[in-house]
Amino acid sequence: MPVTEQDVLQALRAVRDPDLHRDIVSLGFVKDLEVCGGAVAFKIELTTPACPVKDLLKRQAEEAVLALPGVTGVEVQMTARVVGRETNLDNPIPGVAHCIAIASGKGGVGKSTVSVNLAIALAQSGARVGLLDADVYGPSIPLMMGCANEHPEARNQKIVPIERHGVKMMSIGFLMEEGQAVLWRGPMVAGTVRQLLADVDWGELDYLLVDLPPGTGDAPMTLAQTVPLTGVVIVTTPQHVAANIAAKSVQLFRRLNAPLIGVLENMAGFVCPNCGTVTQIFSGLSGEELSLRYDLPYLGAIPLDPAVSASSDDGTPSLVRFPDSPQAKAFRDIAGRLAQQASISTHVSPAGVSFERS
Repeated sequence: MPVTEQDVLQALRAVRDPDLHRDIVSLGFVKDLEVCGGAVAFKIELTTPACPVKDLLKRQAEEAVLALPGVTGVEVQMTARVVGRETNLDNPIPGVAHCIAIASGKGGVGKSTVSVNLAIALAQSGARVGLLDADVYGPSIPLMMGCANEHPEARNQKIVPIERHGVKMMSIGFLMEEGQAVLWRGPMVAGTVRQLLADVDWGELDYLLVDLPPGTGDAPMTLAQTVPLTGVVIVTTPQHVAANIAAKSVQLFRRLNAPLIGVLENMAGFVCPNCGTVTQIFSGLSGEELSLRYDLPYLGAIPLDPAVSASSDDGTPSLVRFPDSPQAKAFRDIAGRLAQQASISTHVSPAGVSFERS
């Protein structure tokens, strides 16, 4: 008997998304199924283009269909459609599917460097990405992205963001003169963060990463109370001081009922470029230990390399300048896990049941 569409769909029910814990047919991922004799073609529409198990799902789908009697060939096209959180709030960024804050308890942990490279990694995966520099006292994104001397234009009473490496950006640094200091009290900081969100023409974005200033002050509280956050990423370094202060950020966002996507460790072990030996420069609490202590997903670690910060200072992020380095691989892997956690936290079944992290 010739193979039918129902035969193919039944075979594909054996392929399960490891994060959402259901098969790709019941999740509605299988699209545009065509059967012509023994030739089968279909699309698998994932929840993010940065899905870290994309290749695994494609291979499993191909194997499941090829095992059917009468099938002579399978063509699987992998696509993605990012779906954001549903909210009843007055959302100042309605075209943004996921707003994700990058936070830290203290300065000096490389949070802005992490924000820049994660944004680029997501953009390179095919996602539509924005990056908001919410550190109004020390904006660094313009320098790191190589556009410190540029100024955005206004169009239809909205600010048009600057774009680099496929990432739309906005920062108070674009609106200030070089060397100008910001002398603002808390309410002005909060108002500026709201304006940078609402008065910018972000367009349609899959992810808007917000680089928060260190600490637990007005900017993170304003963000959590202004927009429907998909979640917060806590950046730490393997030092007891950094971990202890990062823990305060965890507690702050939990008090604000802001979801926490996970913990990311920056400046982890130094990888010798000659022999590959990993040396632990710091000996404090690791990011993985911090994530276990607070029952949070561990997104991964970025090895320590002076070239990462040097690239940022030169205006060319390390992911662009050194795309084959261990640090670049780490940024891409973590970007995939970040997108993965965003999908897990927001994916809802037709019956309205949320899928929880296992």
